[in-house]
Amino acid sequence: MISIAHLSMRLTAAGRTITILDDICLEVPEKQTVAVVGASGSGKSTLLGLIAGLDRPSSGSIRLNGMEITNMSEGLLAKFRRNHIGYIFQSFHLIPTLTALENVLVPLELSGITSAGERGVELMGAVGLSHRLHHYPVQLSGGEQQRVAVARAFACRPSILLADEPTGNLDSHTGYQVLDLLLSLHRDYGSTLVLVTHDRSLASSMQRVVTLRDGRVESDEYKPEAG
Repeated sequence: MISIAHLSMRLTAAGRTITILDDICLEVPEKQTVAVVGASGSGKSTLLGLIAGLDRPSSGSIRLNGMEITNMSEGLLAKFRRNHIGYIFQSFHLIPTLTALENVLVPLELSGITSAGERGVELMGAVGLSHRLHHYPVQLSGGEQQRVAVARAFACRPSILLADEPTGNLDSHTGYQVLDLLLSLHRDYGSTLVLVTHDRSLASSMQRVVTLRDGRVESDEYKPEAG
């Protein structure tokens, strides 16, 4: 479960304070699929990064699976992320010197999972890339690279999956293939899925759509039949 209470993020630049997020309160139950939408600069990606513990808020609280993460030490936070959170970046963030399979194996090996190789091959099959195990990122299409990134994010079976514009660098057809893959894996593994997107039609596939405007929640719509 994700519990966000009175979350704010402010930055100081050129002697003035800029408010990026302002008093955000959200509760996301286990296994729900949520799209966070809004115009550029509304705070979507900042919110996702704070949920992942990639940055610290100016004020407020974030609890994930009952654990308060905003005051965790960097060491404990890194361990918590590794065990509980999968993160998918818009720009894939694959390691260029590693093969597709080796990229998927990284979080498994960091977690000390003994069956990492077998699990990695299984995940590559789940994302339809069994024939691309030993290809490097530069040899893969954008859609294939994002599929590898999805497999890597699911590697440790995270309870929370966060995706920042996961289809933003893909054409619409490939983007919807990646979305279908995300929803399929979400159903198989039961992860809570929070996805940031500009695409309203893509957002409509989620059970819930949270709209941000100027750093605040403008609307929060539920569609439990989706996802």
